[in-house]
Amino acid sequence: MQHIFTTSDYYKILDLPPYSSVEEIKKAYRKKARLFHPDINQAPDAKDLFISITEAYEFLIAYHEKIKYDEQEYYQAMEEWRKYRQYRTRKQATASAHKSYNKFRSTKFYRKTLAYESTTLLFSFGISILVLINTVYGYIFRLEHPIPGLGKPSVFTFVMLLLLGITFFAISFIYLKAYQNSNKKRKRKS
Repeated sequence: MQHIFTTSDYYKILDLPPYSSVEEIKKAYRKKARLFHPDINQAPDAKDLFISITEAYEFLIAYHEKIKYDEQEYYQAMEEWRKYRQYRTRKQATASAHKSYNKFRSTKFYRKTLAYESTTLLFSFGISILVLINTVYGYIFRLEHPIPGLGKPSVFTFVMLLLLGITFFAISFIYLKAYQNSNKKRKRKS
């Protein structure tokens, strides 16, 4: 008899705290899928772990909003999932476990998670640059074109916005480097 997982079980399978974001769920899935794909991991339980990881990912993504907000919808989602799981998810996850890792990486399912991650990184990097540029340009513009009755712009506000922009930029840069390193590792494993 198959074990019926709960939402908290699915979060534990992916080593995530409850109510993690979609981005965190996708990132955890990719990490675990690389570790436990039967093509890479020869442990006897790797296939079953990979299937559980894929199942957890699919449930948490499919029912992310329902889990968060409404208890009644949560129970309804769990019931739907149990029915769905019996037929499609286990078969799909089992099929993914039988594919070679390279074929698995070329699936639409896996590529979508990579595309989402790269888009998010580029968007956050772009926003941080815009914050920096607008902060500096806005302050200089206000110095050259003061608004009557308001006086000079606040140096404190300028410094705080500049620090915020630099912080966003640094965090985005760190994540961009980590993303590049993970891409290099993926390419070496190919």
